This record gives sequence, C-alpha cells and structure tokens, in this order.
Amino acid sequence: MLERAYVDAVERVDDNDELTRILDAAYEQFCRMGIRRSTMEDVARRAKVSRITVYRRFESKHTLVEHVVRREFRRYFDRFLIDIEQVGTAADRVVLGFVSSLRAIRGNPLIGGLLVSEPDLLVPSMMTDGGQTPATVREFVAGRLRREQRTGNVSAALDADLVAEMMVRVSTSFLAIPSAVIDLDDDEQLVTVAKRFLVPMLEP
Repeated sequence: MLERAYVDAVERVDDNDELTRILDAAYEQFCRMGIRRSTMEDVARRAKVSRITVYRRFESKHTLVEHVVRREFRRYFDRFLIDIEQVGTAADRVVLGFVSSLRAIRGNPLIGGLLVSEPDLLVPSMMTDGGQTPATVREFVAGRLRREQRTGNVSAALDADLVAEMMVRVSTSFLAIPSAVIDLDDDEQLVTVAKRFLVPMLEP
C-alpha cells in the first residue's frame, strides 16, 4: 500500500509537545541566523527548554539540522500527495512532482535560504548516498512508482528503484548546482524538461 511505502520512506517523529517545540525553535533559529551562527543553546533558549533537554533529544547540532530539514521534506510530501490527485496520468504526475518539488524546496524559507547562504552545510547531506534526505526522497518516489505499477499506469517491468534514483539525482543536481541553461523560476521551461527527459524514464 502507498501509505506503507510512505511511512517507510519518511521517519515520523513523536507528536510530542516538547519535541515539536524544539524542532519549531530550531527551524526559526536556522531561518533567522543560519546554521553556522546558531548554537544548541540558541535553540534551547528559543524553545524555552534547557540545553540538556535539547541534547537529550538530539545528540549534536548536525543531528538536529537533519531532523529539521527532513521535517520540511515531509511537509512537502504531505502537500504533494494532495496535489497529485488533481492530475490524471503517471506522466502528468512525474511532471508535477519535478516542477513542484523544485519550486517548493527553493521557496522554502529554511532549505531555500540555506541553499543560497550556506550550501556547503546543506548540499553534502542532500547529495551523499549516506545521507538520510536523499534516501528518504528516493524511497518516496519509488513508492509512488510502485503504486503506478499496481494500478497498471506504468509497466510492471519498470525498475522503480533505479528510476527513482535517477529522478532524484536529476532534481537534486538542479538544487545543488546553479544552471546557466535552465531557469528554475520558469515553470513552463521546467515542464518541458520534465516531459523530455523524465517522462521517458517511465518506459522500461
């Protein structure tokens, strides 16, 4: 089931008031000051908890950053699952996913801002295979492709994991490396790119 694939792809944190308060505080702190200039003490002060409490939840600032960033991706996934109900074909959903993901991530106050101001801190976690973020996104896309296979919209012979890997790497490269050829603020141009290069990946 889609929901099972989604849960497997996205690590859900406890819906706990204290934990939510820390993540909210960290999000606001990183948006305002950036990651490099923020400390765990800053986050604790903004969350109105002790520094020890923050460290009990997150062993390091790096771990806290990963959780905050992954929560933003989860929010995008939730929105995407609603948006794709408005389009009718697998090809249309691939196009929507590509365009909306670039728009949502680049426009996100935290992730979009860090891509501009502190790419050396954010990009490595997005690009490396050992990072949680690319694995999370890849599993989510693969889960969507397998659902398309189950409903007969995509060939059962398609290697969903490989196609998901390629789609995520293409999208991530646009986020991590500025393009002098493709205007990422031009949705029409992004639609053309998706139709020409990503949609054909649905053919086994």
